[in-house]
Amino acid sequence: MSTLPAATQAVSGAESEALLGMAALGKTGLALLLVIALILLCSWLLRRLSAGQRLAGQPLKVRGSTMLGPRERVVIVEVAGTWLVLGVAPGQVSKLHELPAPPDEATPPATALDGSFAERLSQALRHNLRRTVSRQP
Repeated sequence: MSTLPAATQAVSGAESEALLGMAALGKTGLALLLVIALILLCSWLLRRLSAGQRLAGQPLKVRGSTMLGPRERVVIVEVAGTWLVLGVAPGQVSKLHELPAPPDEATPPATALDGSFAERLSQALRHNLRRTVSRQP
């Protein structure tokens, strides 16, 4: 026979159920964290392994790109000494123009992302300074 009153036994039963529920929740959370860590590890490994394959021995270089609309762009690609100007849209790539690539010392067409941040900032400041000086009487 139990020495604890019935109310105390009911409370301890509820507490044990709550503890079991918390343990199950903890195990589920730990399993979720493990799955997320595994996904991140696989994506990191995939990036590391595919980066070397993509660069090795492929003569294709993207020289510049410009957005024309939300889903359209013009891309300049160098392939075996030839520059191809391509129009790229969803589900379609069209050759717009073909021209010989300039010598290596020539610079590719400038895009908004060329150069370091410091270079672009100094160019913008010089441009604004010239505009300010030219407006003065």
